Amino acid sequence: MNGNTSFEKIGEIIAENDSFLMISHVSPDGDAIGSILALGHVLESMGKRVHYRNEDGVPSSLEFLPHAEVVEQPSEEPLDVDVVFALDCATQPRLGEKVLHQASSAKLMVNIDHHKTNTRYGDFYFIDDSSPATGQIIYNLCQTLDYKITDIARDNIYVATSTDTGSFRYRGTTEHTYKMAADLVSKGLDVAKLNEDTYEKSPLRKVKLLGEMLSTLNVSDDGRVADWCLSQSVKDELKLLPDDTEDMINTIRAIEGVLVACSFEDLPSGQVRISLRSKSDDLDVSAVAQNFGGGGHARAAGIRLDGPLADAREKVISAVNELIENVF
Repeated sequence: MNGNTSFEKIGEIIAENDSFLMISHVSPDGDAIGSILALGHVLESMGKRVHYRNEDGVPSSLEFLPHAEVVEQPSEEPLDVDVVFALDCATQPRLGEKVLHQASSAKLMVNIDHHKTNTRYGDFYFIDDSSPATGQIIYNLCQTLDYKITDIARDNIYVATSTDTGSFRYRGTTEHTYKMAADLVSKGLDVAKLNEDTYEKSPLRKVKLLGEMLSTLNVSDDGRVADWCLSQSVKDELKLLPDDTEDMINTIRAIEGVLVACSFEDLPSGQVRISLRSKSDDLDVSAVAQNFGGGGHARAAGIRLDGPLADAREKVISAVNELIENVF
């Protein structure tokens, strides 16, 4: 664990201030939304004034999260708050220009994250890249500072951690992660309901998307790299929502023999969203991502490149193949 601050210092910052803004990265996932809702509600229960902002709002797949309705997209004017908490975001620009403008009047920014590629932005940062999820860091913070974990925080911590660990399956999942989950269950967590809401309510358009993915699947001749492409025209045809493609890459990552899986998705902005997943401890896909201005974890990383999609795919697949050739 590393960082220039401690839970105790963060506790001092919380105690000395009254108003807070919770923010996280664009195109938020379960860890991003769950973490801001968990920490924010704990502070609300202490009598603090808390705002929640995300550049893209709450994805439809996460609207079931308790307290999700308080997360708003940014307005034009900066918020009058004392402290900004930036959670689960490796680089400051990825918070979004509008969100950063809303945060610009705050006295302090505290950056809490678990990505090893975090750039250590903010006035204070706490980065634990051994943690499988920022949600688990929020749990540890509450435990260390003896903050009461509210029912809303409990559920959000669970979903944040579950989604970033592949339902507690990925290698980064630790003994402490399971103990945390057990403690949350002892606090009244309804595991069956939250898992159903998280994993078993796919809209029909996502099932149709699976067919499209399989029709564009590419597997290298040696079987070590698999990728798929999603064009804007297909997204329009299926009327996909922004978060409908989340976790689809894990389907091709599971192919036997595949070492790295990649997905390439057209964005309305003209950029291409690229996700990378590694199945080998020896293949650090965050290194590939960083070469293109992206980041993430050794086994899960992301990039955004200017289109067209075919050009972006050619560059990234070439870099992935080079990574594999240098290791094996």
